[in-house]
Amino acid sequence: MSKEYKTIREVVGPLMLVDQVENVKYDELVRIKQANGEERMGKVLEINEDKALVQLFDSSQGLKIADSKATFLGRGIEIKLAPEILGRAFDGMGRPIDGSGEIIPKKVLDINGTPLNPVARDYPREFIETGVSAIDGLNTLVRGQKLPIFSGSGLPHARLAAQIARQAKVKRTEDKFAVVFAAIGITFEEADFFIKDFQKSGSIERSVLFMNLANDPAIERIATPRMAITCAEYLAYELGMHVLVILTDITNYAEALREISAARKEVPGRRGYPGYMYTDLASLYERAGRIKGKKGSITQIPILTMPEDDKTHPIPDLTGYITEGQIILSRDLYLKDITPPIDVLPSLSRLKDKGIGADKTREDHSETMNQLFAAYARGKEAKELSTILGEAALSEVDKLYSKFATEFELQYVSQGYTTNRSIEETLDIGWRLLTILPRTELKRISLEKIKKYLPEEV
Repeated sequence: MSKEYKTIREVVGPLMLVDQVENVKYDELVRIKQANGEERMGKVLEINEDKALVQLFDSSQGLKIADSKATFLGRGIEIKLAPEILGRAFDGMGRPIDGSGEIIPKKVLDINGTPLNPVARDYPREFIETGVSAIDGLNTLVRGQKLPIFSGSGLPHARLAAQIARQAKVKRTEDKFAVVFAAIGITFEEADFFIKDFQKSGSIERSVLFMNLANDPAIERIATPRMAITCAEYLAYELGMHVLVILTDITNYAEALREISAARKEVPGRRGYPGYMYTDLASLYERAGRIKGKKGSITQIPILTMPEDDKTHPIPDLTGYITEGQIILSRDLYLKDITPPIDVLPSLSRLKDKGIGADKTREDHSETMNQLFAAYARGKEAKELSTILGEAALSEVDKLYSKFATEFELQYVSQGYTTNRSIEETLDIGWRLLTILPRTELKRISLEKIKKYLPEEV
């Protein structure tokens, strides 16, 4: 039986101190009831002997300490789950916001999940087609992978996230595919954009949306990604679906973590973020993957905006350590009106080799990918050289590489936010671009594949 306490000593901002408590646990939920029947919820942040520090989910405005009672519920934050969760939209705490009523739960799970035995993990493999050439062709996403998108402030990561959520699918399988989309600390306009985009395209039918707005409490921001991942685990391991989890924006999550750490008066680490931020981010990212003997899988695309476009900032830096690569959006490409502005050279998918090839994408994928990378890198060098020394300083072959780099950005990378390219279309565009270069320059592709796939020059 939950015990009521009338020993609320003080309230400062969202923090509340409750005295003379017994058997209270860290992270436990607290219900605060006032004499007029009004209820608020909170979570235990810290316990010191018989004192509990509680962070409120709502504002403490109008809370009267004298006639309020605190009840510790003996459990953490939970989410109600059922197959009917697909096609629904919730706030950051899992409350429905789409007017379709409460979920009648088949299962209620703690959002912190249960630790996964590393031996039970299966290796990520199988290609996920996003319909975006710069990802599918050159930085391939594999089922069970964690592949973050590093963006900058003002870059169109929201539109790219919506495009991937709309278009992504697992090829060569009849298994069901679902998208769990968590928006963390976004504005009302962004939330409206995502909900309308999902509804208009019809992709809402296979999606679950969690929307945490910028004016929601920081403590709710910590719960939102965990709500989404717990929902994904249910769909993947209970219902046997392949689930793509998109989390945007992890930077807002880390800021909330810093805010709560400061409220607890913890010793700050790098740039004021708590020293345990690596562990905390890992507790989110490491819930992606596949489990031996289970049909479903969880693939994660966390999206984060790099403060001042700085890749060495703690948030992208730590994320890079935990995940398997990164997709980087470039401000230079954005200013050139390349959409989406994915910079393929510093981008990397460490597991791409596991998801491409004859029985997964196409036999020529690996060789053309290497050739396109090499040609684009040399083309960019040639363009930089011509900027410094003038085009006259370039050899005839370098001029062709320079032309290739320009056409590569315009035709391969820039496809807009509504074009959904199959992997075959992406590979064919790559071959068409390689006709710009002399055959003697295609040193990374076998003669057999050149004869089979290279179009005759127009």
